[in-house]
Amino acid sequence: MAERAGSAVVEVADARVHFGAVKALDGVTLTVMPGECVGLVGHNGAGKSTIVNVINGGLTPHQGRIAAGGVALERYGIAQARASGIRCVFQELSLCPNLTVIENTRVMHRSLSGWGWRGRAEVIIRAKLDEVFPGHGIDPRRPVGDLSIAERQMVEIATAFSEAGTPARLVILDEPTSSLDAALAARLLDYVRGFVAKGGAVIVISHILGEILSTASRIVVMKDGRIVADRPAADFTEHSLVEAMGSVVKGRDGASRAPVAGETVLSLPPRRGRGLSFSAARGEIVGLAGLAGHGQTEMLVDLYLARSRNWLAKRDPEVTFVAGDRTLNGVFPLWSILNNMSVASLADRARFGFVRGAEERALGAEWKARIAIRTDDVDNRILSLSGGNQQKVLFARALSTRAPSVLMDDPMRGVDIGTKQEVYQMIRAEAEGGRTFVWYSTEMDEVCLCDRVYVFSEGAIVRELTGADVTEANVLAASFAGVAA
Repeated sequence: MAERAGSAVVEVADARVHFGAVKALDGVTLTVMPGECVGLVGHNGAGKSTIVNVINGGLTPHQGRIAAGGVALERYGIAQARASGIRCVFQELSLCPNLTVIENTRVMHRSLSGWGWRGRAEVIIRAKLDEVFPGHGIDPRRPVGDLSIAERQMVEIATAFSEAGTPARLVILDEPTSSLDAALAARLLDYVRGFVAKGGAVIVISHILGEILSTASRIVVMKDGRIVADRPAADFTEHSLVEAMGSVVKGRDGASRAPVAGETVLSLPPRRGRGLSFSAARGEIVGLAGLAGHGQTEMLVDLYLARSRNWLAKRDPEVTFVAGDRTLNGVFPLWSILNNMSVASLADRARFGFVRGAEERALGAEWKARIAIRTDDVDNRILSLSGGNQQKVLFARALSTRAPSVLMDDPMRGVDIGTKQEVYQMIRAEAEGGRTFVWYSTEMDEVCLCDRVYVFSEGAIVRELTGADVTEANVLAASFAGVAA
């Protein structure tokens, strides 16, 4: 049937989805019109990912109706969604790491076929990368597995917005800036505004509420599988948006923490003989900042390898690691939630080589409650959790060890604002007890929570900030200053 002029891009009416006793969607009705940017917010497990999977055709609701372009569809799946111009960029990036950027473009756009498709695909993806992320420096002929997580996110975003046959009418962006630095995030959001101004539609899911408020024309708030608020973005403030989500956000204490004067527990010389050296004291929270991909993760890895064995874990580990890229080096996808949580501290719960099940289950129950992991049973597979809840499991894995130093590689990606604040308080309490944290984050609010911050540029530390000097302006200025000769 032909699409009706002036109709909604997609309409979902009374959608209901349940997984056993859990109601993932409980009667959700959502309409997205052309020229509209809809901000979709809510805590982890609120139903955001489920409604997205219904819209993109990846999940058939147990009840409800779906229409695309004003045409009601009896059968709706991924093929029908793509034919309607609906694209999705997932928080858990879906690119094939063994294929090149060009080949991944072909996977998304099936119309790129026949003689010379590689050349056409390269022109399309290179042009879109240049348009959305000027100066990106990505070679489309490279395998995706060789790219950084930020570059992979840029490629997936550019692929979704690319036109090869059916133009994009609705693009769903799930935590699109979670791996991007502030400059790249700003470029993306500018492009989204331009795309919407030309009649396109976008759904943005983000736990960075400032991005939602500055980009969306309408905001939909979900809680417990239902829509609890649906109003123009201008009607919300950050505070009222958090209240609608059901959280109470505590204001940040403006008083600076006294400088930590403990013994140095971690140190590294200047990176490749350039810039400043690194050190962290006992009980200190040290932040790593700067534009993404400038050596922060590499330094965390070097710190970890310098203090740990390559193959057999120490009974009393000196460091533990919280990965940011959970799909690549975080979760064990075939294991249960409990096994993923306990794997780093099994030595403390084993005797004669056998794990004491009661102690392992006590660990799972404790951290499920402490960090509010949304599951009925920790024996469920880890992939049954939302992305944010998977990240909570990685955090519980690290903090449940006895390691005195915790290395964190942008660990709050995809975690809701209420849980973030609970984790921040937990980090501060652990630091007061003498634990050291080295924290790389792409979010300025998190950088400003640190006692001391090292700013990176071109693979080296270019500036050290403390106390009141830890500001967004100072971090950005140092990020672009480069390494002193």
